Amino acid sequence: MASVEIEQVRKRYQAERVVDSDGGERPALDGVSLSLAEGETVSVVGSSGCGKSTLLKVVAGLEYPDSGRILYNGQDVTYVRPQERGVGMVFQDYALYPSMKGKGNLAYYFEVHDRSEEEAEQRTRETAERMGIGFEQLLGRVPDTLSGGEQQRVAIGRCIVREPQLFLMDEPISNLDAKLRERTRVEIRKLLRKFAITTLYVTHDQQEAIFMGDRIAVMRGGRIEQVGTFDELYSTPANLFVATFVGAPPMAVIPATIEAGRVAVPGGTWQLPDDLAGSLPTGRVRVGVRPEGWLLDTADGAPLRVRHRERIPTERASFLYGHLGEANVAVTAPVDYPDRSEVSITPDWERAYVFAADGEEPHHVPGVLELF
Repeated sequence: MASVEIEQVRKRYQAERVVDSDGGERPALDGVSLSLAEGETVSVVGSSGCGKSTLLKVVAGLEYPDSGRILYNGQDVTYVRPQERGVGMVFQDYALYPSMKGKGNLAYYFEVHDRSEEEAEQRTRETAERMGIGFEQLLGRVPDTLSGGEQQRVAIGRCIVREPQLFLMDEPISNLDAKLRERTRVEIRKLLRKFAITTLYVTHDQQEAIFMGDRIAVMRGGRIEQVGTFDELYSTPANLFVATFVGAPPMAVIPATIEAGRVAVPGGTWQLPDDLAGSLPTGRVRVGVRPEGWLLDTADGAPLRVRHRERIPTERASFLYGHLGEANVAVTAPVDYPDRSEVSITPDWERAYVFAADGEEPHHVPGVLELF
C-alpha cells in the first residue's frame, strides 16, 4: 500500500483549448492538491470536463504535469514511468484481452515480465480465492461470454494479481445498467475494504462517490473545491457550488434581501433569530435550504405552490416540489402529510445557509447536524 500526495499539480493541453463557462481559457488541472492515506479510498467527483480523468492519468504516470509533484510514500514519482509505479488501473471499458479466457487475462502480466509459469499459476490461484465466491468460474470463460459486472470483476482481479500499491479507477461501472451497477458497486466496495489498497476512484455520479469513498473530493474547472466526508460536504460546504452539487434533492437557493432583521423573499418575509441577524450583512443575499431544513405551516411562511409530490414510504417521508419565485424548492414532509396545492414554508434557521448575492462565499453555515 502507498500513501499518496498530490502537490499543486498543473496541466495544460497545448493542442486543445479548455474553456471556462465564462469563455476564459483554463488549465485542465489548475493547482490540484490532494492526499490519500494508506488504505484509504478517495472518490473524485465532478461533471464532464472538470479534470478528474486527467488527474488520474497524472497520478498513474500516463501524463506528466507541467508543474507540481506526485509522491508515493514520500518519494517523488512525478516523472517515473507508469510500469514502475506499482499501479493497477481499472477503466469503464474493462480493457480485457478478448481472445484470452479470464485466467489468461490474469496471468498475462507474468508472461510479459518473463516470470515463471509456476508463479503465474500460484498467484492466479491465490487471487481467485481472495476475490471470493464464484470468481474461479470466470477464469475459464472468454470476455464475450461474461456480463458487464463479471468482466469488471476479472479486470479488478487482473489488477490485484499484480499486488499493486495503488488502485486507480476511472468510471469503472458507468457502462452497466442501473441494477447491475448497484450490485457491482457493492462488490467493488467489499473488495477495496478487504484488500485495503489505497484507491483513487473517479466518477461523475454523486451517489457512487458517496458509497465508494472514505472521503470525497469535489472538482470543478480543473480545481478541487473541497475534500471531506459526505457529512462534511453536505453540512459545511466550502462554497455555493459544493452546497448545490452535493445532496439530492438539491439545496434550494433563493434570492433574498435582509433588512432590519427580516428576510424578504418572493411572496413573503421571514424573521431572523436575533443572534443570526446580528452576524449577517444587510442587503441582497441568497438563502440556501435543504429539503429537511424547512418548517411547514408556519404563521410567517412564504407560499410554495406544490407542483409535484414524491412519497418515500421506506423513509416515512415525502418530498414536496414547487417554486418560490423562480427558485426550485424541495421540502421534506411526513409521508401522511395531506395533499395540498399550496403550503406555507419558513427556513429552520438552525439548518439554513446564507451566501453572497454575487459570489459563492458563505456568510453563514450552520454546521454538522443530524440530518433525519
